[in-house]
Amino acid sequence: MSNSPHSDRFEAHRPVVMGRNGMVSSGHPLASQAGIAIMQKGGNAVDAAIATAAALSVVEPLMSGIGGDGFIMVYQKESDLLEISNGTGAAPYAATRERFSAEGIPDKGILSVSVPGLLHSWLDAHEKHGTLPLSELFAPAIDLAKNGFPVSHVLSKAIASDPLICQFPTSKAVFTRDGRPLQPGEMLYQKDLASTFKSIVAGGRKVFYEGAIAEAIVRFSEEQGGLLTMKDMADCRARWEVPIATSYKGHTVYEAPPNSSGHILLQELNIVEQFDLKSLGCNSAESIHLMVEAKKLAFIDREAYVADPEFVNVPTAALISKEYAVQRAQEIDQAKAAQSVEPGDLWPFVKDGRKPETAKAGAVARPAEVEEDTTCFVVVDRWGNAVCQLQSIQSAWGSRLIAGDTGILLNNRMTYWHMDPDHVDCLEPGKRVRHTMNPVMVFKNDSSHDNAQNGSQVNGSAKKGGARQLVLVCGTPGADTQVQTNMQVITHILEFGMTVAEAVEAPRWRNAHSPTESSLPHECDNLLYVERRFPDQVLEGLKSKGHVLDIIGDWEGKGSEVMIQVDPETGVLSGAADPRRDGYAIGW
Repeated sequence: MSNSPHSDRFEAHRPVVMGRNGMVSSGHPLASQAGIAIMQKGGNAVDAAIATAAALSVVEPLMSGIGGDGFIMVYQKESDLLEISNGTGAAPYAATRERFSAEGIPDKGILSVSVPGLLHSWLDAHEKHGTLPLSELFAPAIDLAKNGFPVSHVLSKAIASDPLICQFPTSKAVFTRDGRPLQPGEMLYQKDLASTFKSIVAGGRKVFYEGAIAEAIVRFSEEQGGLLTMKDMADCRARWEVPIATSYKGHTVYEAPPNSSGHILLQELNIVEQFDLKSLGCNSAESIHLMVEAKKLAFIDREAYVADPEFVNVPTAALISKEYAVQRAQEIDQAKAAQSVEPGDLWPFVKDGRKPETAKAGAVARPAEVEEDTTCFVVVDRWGNAVCQLQSIQSAWGSRLIAGDTGILLNNRMTYWHMDPDHVDCLEPGKRVRHTMNPVMVFKNDSSHDNAQNGSQVNGSAKKGGARQLVLVCGTPGADTQVQTNMQVITHILEFGMTVAEAVEAPRWRNAHSPTESSLPHECDNLLYVERRFPDQVLEGLKSKGHVLDIIGDWEGKGSEVMIQVDPETGVLSGAADPRRDGYAIGW
């Protein structure tokens, strides 16, 4: 047993937060408080999620906001309904390959902006599942934006590290004092954003996508030489989707379908399941090697087959089938790291008769390091309803541009596109780019949901009173780190019996393997990033298998995992949040 203050069997420096009436785990304590306050007023998980989401837009401005996009996974216990609202925006209609062919897509600035779809998803979720009025749900965020909140050390460091956010006039006015980055403990005010939130409460989606806010965003875009038009805004729609799932160790793991990368987590678990992971040991060189190799296979399949399903035939059911995982697992050498991997042959596993479209090799340049600063939060209410939500403006600070007097920081999601015309995820006007965001829920297996156990797309609405039992809601930001971290923490809990606090604090690794990185132009050095807390024997074991290690600081692994575990017998909620950022779990 570790000697850390809150360890059970493994290291933990924070306690497991417990409650019986509700739990919120998010990237900032003030946002978690906002969600809990709504539940204490009688709101359900969706009400609390919207309040938390809006508050995060204020207190974590570099990571998400209504100038970006996201996914909302909703579980309604009484009806046993599980569904996903996809709030990812499309490329502007003027965003053609030809427009960017000369200089490429910039990683910041107005030409990096895609259509913001997040608010549409918030309002769809509220209309379908919310119980309290928007005025109550937005009140905490409006208060934080108008009256300010103290800047954390993490946020202060992020402001100081980005020159453009400190120089562009509209952003500089908010995040600096006459050009000096805000310091820890100084108050951050976002009065324009507070006014925008008030307008949304009064006018709903119409004011944002067709009315005064849309006009202000488009006018700003035009002034800066951008591509957004009123038609781009008016045509934006969130879409309700059926989750995909697979079984793992007596549980069913649910994910978002493409254009999310959720299939990768399911593929990884399917492949790992072909081996005795537990016998290899927790965070041993052998178990890490196995998971890294499974990750490489799933990522190269994404590179070949996955894009917006409204534009491309994505063979999702084949990708997450158990039969396909058996084939892919046979390609893993347990003694040696693969230096190159190839997409699998999916055709024998496709059951609808439509041959999947595949990417072809194309020339791309080597990228600069770009880190996604998404946020993720999870909510469970007193009735057993749950939400797992991710929202993002892509990389840290998005485009770095606040749109005029709206207070809205615009995204830079265009940086995820491929420019090779033969690539399955190539830029097309009106197409949604492939996303790394993936919300996760885990249930105990039962006979009424056997279809999920075969790695298939599942029916989101099950019979009323179905036996499905929620046991875990989790997720993390971190671009391509997400599905890797989620695999680690889920196996930590289901295979090795960690508490949620131990799981989010465990030393972490991340594999980067060319050419499967999400950000343009997608190539990278083949490296395994590992936190220094791993024992020397583990690091040496990984090196001996051929992994090239980049040993980072003790707590410098990307991502910020949040988790809520539900005891199916007592209903007790156990929450934890990653200490690598400002994350905090609050229960009552």
